[in-house]
Amino acid sequence: MQMDAGRGVDFEVARLDAYLQDTEGAGSVPLEVRRTEGGMSNPTYFLRRGDWEAVLRKQPAGEVLPSAHAIDREWRILAALQDTDVPVPRPIHYCHDRAALGTPFYLMERLNGRVFHEFATPGLVREERAALFDSMVRTMAAIHRLEIAALGLSDYGRAGNYFARQLKRWSEQWGKFRQGPDDNPALDEVVAWLAARVPESELQTLCHGDFRIGNMMFHPTEPRVIGVLDWELSTLGHPLVDVAFNSQAWRMAPDENGGLLGLDLAALGIPEESDYLERYYRLAGSRERMTTFHQVFAMFRGAVGSAGVAVRGEQGNGFLPDAARIGRKLARAYAGRGLALIKEKEGA
Repeated sequence: MQMDAGRGVDFEVARLDAYLQDTEGAGSVPLEVRRTEGGMSNPTYFLRRGDWEAVLRKQPAGEVLPSAHAIDREWRILAALQDTDVPVPRPIHYCHDRAALGTPFYLMERLNGRVFHEFATPGLVREERAALFDSMVRTMAAIHRLEIAALGLSDYGRAGNYFARQLKRWSEQWGKFRQGPDDNPALDEVVAWLAARVPESELQTLCHGDFRIGNMMFHPTEPRVIGVLDWELSTLGHPLVDVAFNSQAWRMAPDENGGLLGLDLAALGIPEESDYLERYYRLAGSRERMTTFHQVFAMFRGAVGSAGVAVRGEQGNGFLPDAARIGRKLARAYAGRGLALIKEKEGA
């Protein structure tokens, strides 16, 4: 039996095939496995056997940080959000046994749609972009309006100050990722600034944690979200963290995770940041407004996450051949943008 291992596949396809034969009754048609372009944190693969298709998400090979790459949490969220206003793929099967592929993994429905890795969404016409951004902000607001208790997610995050907890966690990760004292001095400044300004807030909702355009599937022909993907960083927390991360697009350049800075938004049909934010506040019924702290915090998270991508690339666990270079570049870009926000505020 010939099975396509594909570039970037970090497990034995024959072992997966044997597992699926036992659990899914897969039959004798050859299994095809292909690594997707996304999923730089948790590797993601398209599976096909005849007319049967699925998506596999797993932890990366090698050592992982405690609580990182928590695909069990992704699985739980997909199950909880079925039949809600937040569109997500249908979960199919979860495997916690490392004997199968070397790491836990799960299978979910493969959606038929489009993924845009640039907020400028090349290939769309002006009217489509306006509708697409409206669908994106509606989806974000829908996540934050969910009734946590009704979904059985009351224990999905810890009690206490969300920002203090997250700042501690991500600062510790930065300490593990950094390559010497001169690795990213701007990020060190950002960490110190945030630590001195942690706000108090009792507001708590379900947060995606990485709500950007590349983590959404859009309808094949219509400008609307049909699936929110990559829930690895989801938790109970402050919704403005999602808002700040999503609105980074207006403060990042096109070569910095596909940002919008410097582009003619009116010509593209993309709303100004202020209009987009006001749309969110109305849809979510938000009582609080995003501040410089939230914006800098999002840049901090982006910088540390990118540093993690770089480390995995250096260890040989990155999907892209130049994952280390890309990760370092983005880590410095995020930190630089965060420091610029600080100076902009302090200079006002």
